[in-house]
Amino acid sequence: MRTSLCDRLGIDVPIVGFTPSEHVAAAISRAGGLGVLGCVRFNDAAELERVLCWMDENTGGKPYGVDIVMPAKIPAEGTSVDLAKMIPDEHRQFVDRTLTALGVPPLPEEIDERAGVLGWLHSVARSHVEVALKHPIRLIANALGSPPVDVIEQCHAHGVPVAALAGKAEHAVRHVENGVDIVVAQGYEAGGHTGEIASMVLVPEIADAVGDRVPVLAAGGIGSGRQVAAALALGAVGVWMGSFWLATEEYAQTMAGSEAMQEALVKAGSSDTVRTRIYTGKPARLLKTRWTEAWSAADAPAPLPMPLQNLLVSPAHNRIHAAGDPTVVSMPVGQIVGRMDRVRPVSEVMAELVAGYEEAVRRLAP
Repeated sequence: MRTSLCDRLGIDVPIVGFTPSEHVAAAISRAGGLGVLGCVRFNDAAELERVLCWMDENTGGKPYGVDIVMPAKIPAEGTSVDLAKMIPDEHRQFVDRTLTALGVPPLPEEIDERAGVLGWLHSVARSHVEVALKHPIRLIANALGSPPVDVIEQCHAHGVPVAALAGKAEHAVRHVENGVDIVVAQGYEAGGHTGEIASMVLVPEIADAVGDRVPVLAAGGIGSGRQVAAALALGAVGVWMGSFWLATEEYAQTMAGSEAMQEALVKAGSSDTVRTRIYTGKPARLLKTRWTEAWSAADAPAPLPMPLQNLLVSPAHNRIHAAGDPTVVSMPVGQIVGRMDRVRPVSEVMAELVAGYEEAVRRLAP
């Protein structure tokens, strides 16, 4: 299963796992892959610093990376209070009506209101880069494509390669021209922000376009060793997995109160997702629930641009999370959710991926 990616990143198997959970990321790295911690949830750079210090101490000396979010366009810079003024009353009223109709109670007094995510802003994302480069990270990835060239140069000055997600071959070419070192070909099936081309078509297109210059990872619809083998057959040198780690024991260690979300995921089938702008303002694939269906109703307003949409729905997400109703959860997840049939340790998932890959290769070359 070893590929050139393993030598480049200092890992044992070519599996890169993206997750907002430091416990999951550390477990992936300890199991031989590269755990990549999503930074967008950290509004405070000091909080990210504390978590990365924890990562340094809990990966067993194995490499890890971070993922930032630097959108190309935002409506304005500023604090959540400044930006909140740009949210129309119509949208706030719709959210309030919808939560009432879905039976989601107000947030209990003993639970603190979490602020809307500001990690979509360039200024906050840049602070994430500054903090991350003080740690022994092996990769910085940008979820929304190529980061600004000066950020790429900053990472290179610290000896850290940069990865960028791409949904089209022309995006991948542009990333490489900007100086990106690794391209993640993320297909339509993927959870979160995703494009419109399926992985079976996209991965070989991107491998043909830039694979002779940079490593290409496959993302979207990967949750078994067979799918890892298929990704390598399509021209990738490794895989980037995100959704599958949501149904792990370690995820709940970071994200307390995730039982309802995990229950909803393990019950869902591969058709139980929807691609919508209601989570961040950009097209993202979410678990289909009563919450997502409400936003497709005739009286629903159009989602706001990033980062306003996330600031609008963040208080609702807090209430939904506290309510613990599996039919209402709001969670990005890919179509691979249909294979997520139980909650288990990261180490078990990693071992199954490796064993499944080896079995697939034996079957192809008896």
